[in-house]
Amino acid sequence: MLEADEAADVEEVHVWAAGLQALHARIAGRFGRAEPRRRVLAYLRGLLGNVGRKNGWQLAEHAGERTPDGMQRLLATADWDPDLVRDDLRAYVLEQLGDPQAVLVVDETGFLKKGTTSVGVQRQYSGTAGKVDNCQLGVFLAYASPRGRAFIDRELYLPRCWTDDPDRSRAARVPEEVGFLTKPQLARVLLGRALDAGVPASWVTADEAYGGDPALRGWLEARGVSYVLAIKCSERLAVPSPGSRDGSARVSAEGLAAAVAAEEWVACSAGDGVKGRRLYDWTRIELAPSAAGGMARWLLVRRRRSDGELAFYACFGTARTSLLGLVRVAGARWRSRRASSRPKARSGWTTMRSADGRAGTGTSPWLCWRTRSWSSPAPRPAAATRQRGTPRLDRQARPGPAHRPRGPPPAGRACLDGTDPARLRAGLVTVASPPPSPSSTRSLPPTANLSGVRLES
Repeated sequence: MLEADEAADVEEVHVWAAGLQALHARIAGRFGRAEPRRRVLAYLRGLLGNVGRKNGWQLAEHAGERTPDGMQRLLATADWDPDLVRDDLRAYVLEQLGDPQAVLVVDETGFLKKGTTSVGVQRQYSGTAGKVDNCQLGVFLAYASPRGRAFIDRELYLPRCWTDDPDRSRAARVPEEVGFLTKPQLARVLLGRALDAGVPASWVTADEAYGGDPALRGWLEARGVSYVLAIKCSERLAVPSPGSRDGSARVSAEGLAAAVAAEEWVACSAGDGVKGRRLYDWTRIELAPSAAGGMARWLLVRRRRSDGELAFYACFGTARTSLLGLVRVAGARWRSRRASSRPKARSGWTTMRSADGRAGTGTSPWLCWRTRSWSSPAPRPAAATRQRGTPRLDRQARPGPAHRPRGPPPAGRACLDGTDPARLRAGLVTVASPPPSPSSTRSLPPTANLSGVRLES
């Protein structure tokens, strides 16, 4: 079995190498000279390879170059259009993963920095560090479908301390026409490009930084795009109120959730996390109707079963959308973040140093290649799939431990009428089975032997 596994691993490496070569061939025409064409392939190999820190020196060393000058020149001064390469990436991803029911996921990440000259850097909250730190922020757009997930677009967030300081921006070679845009406005730029390009998708999801912006929600509704956007508990939403002047009243999300009866909560999972199924109780509350025919608005509420902590989502979609359909979209962001965590680390999500992409003209190419490396190579073709009876359990395929709720579960329905069994079997959304009784016992799996295993940050 071990020899068969090793042979399969070798075959997989060859398939991925061939996929990377094919991907490079698609974009080679964007470069007028042979030198940057060759260096782009070496750069991508370094991002995807076993390079400790994805800075100019180590990427150049991995490519067999004596100095980082060539790698830095590729990002800063080489003559190529990163937006055209981005379009190539998007087309490539859609060929592999395109699906009309896909979800567009807006998210951001921080790039930690030491100095003050990297374009866009300032002290601000970084999800990467989990605190306020000196960093850049990038806003990214991911494409999540039943066939897989990949990044397709990016924008760098430029704070006011940069846009209000022309001298500083000029020194970093930021184009003069670039002005200040909030992160929700950058999300509109990314989503507008995708929608204008005809990207097949039915939903948009994002966290509170974007869901709490009424302008973004209104813009999506005006374009007829359904969404499930996280909001704060204090967000005030319009609900039907026949006695009011305009037929509606505004109530906080937390206040609406407090009025939900116990039997209106449904236990279900939107997908797996690092510790197994993400099992929560869910409910939805109908909001003031949309002006668009056949569309509706809801407040989706998620309750953690261990301590009752609530999370809230503003939703907009066709009136026939089920609760499980909304849960599926909410879970798309979790799955995208989990699926991208290893590619982020592998491609230097947090290890890019200020020497690379420091100038404004170099930052867009740098983000372009980061996005491309997180989205490549392509999913393995069917011919490369393992054919043995018992698949090998690697880190990504090994199932997590079963969910063990603390205390008695709250009252709630075990299932929903009208749920499509085929969608449940596809793993998009699963209704939870009743938890075991407190008296039941389970044997723990044997502890893995970790001696000799080196943990990398």
